[in-house]
Amino acid sequence: MTGPIRVLLADDQRVVREGLGTLLGLLTGIEVVGTAADGNEALALAIQLRPDVVLMDLRMPRCDGIEATRRLREHDASIKVLVLTTYADDRSVIDALRAGARGYLTKDAGRAEIREALERVTRGQPAIDPAVQQHLLDVITASRAGAEPAPQFPGGLTAREAEVLSLIARGLSNTEIASQLMVSETTVKSHINHLFAKTGVRDRAQAVTYAYQHGLT
Repeated sequence: MTGPIRVLLADDQRVVREGLGTLLGLLTGIEVVGTAADGNEALALAIQLRPDVVLMDLRMPRCDGIEATRRLREHDASIKVLVLTTYADDRSVIDALRAGARGYLTKDAGRAEIREALERVTRGQPAIDPAVQQHLLDVITASRAGAEPAPQFPGGLTAREAEVLSLIARGLSNTEIASQLMVSETTVKSHINHLFAKTGVRDRAQAVTYAYQHGLT
């Protein structure tokens, strides 16, 4: 496509909207054309402004991101939706996929990841955070086995996050964990950010204690 990627931001938290707006404003080839505080406003602005991509939060008042995505896709399927989610294993991610979202980012994504995701969905390609990919794989695997996916680890950790926590408890560095799991260090950092948020630990020392307390060693 020619010209900048036109983006509409939808998030009920003002600080997130302003932060993302500032971040995207620093990226060449990205133009923020508007911001919305809930799904209804996002839908109305998307119809009015016709952005290339709506960067859509899932949890918003009045009309959530899933319903807004569904209604937007019914109105104009050419407008792509890139979901913002706090936790990679949020069940609403699956619902957003069914509603027509083309990609998923967690809110700790860096600007390079956001730029790449925006470019991919604009080209009609999926853009999914590695941590979200693992969750989707877990759900598909469980569905094929005829079982409903259910949390099996403390704090709502995914299997991969629990594995990363166990490796932290064994004293492995991010580089060593990435090598053992055959993933990038960026993916490892993403898993660590998510498991820290879920368990409430603030550093690796507390993570080790949590792992021992919950039998993840």
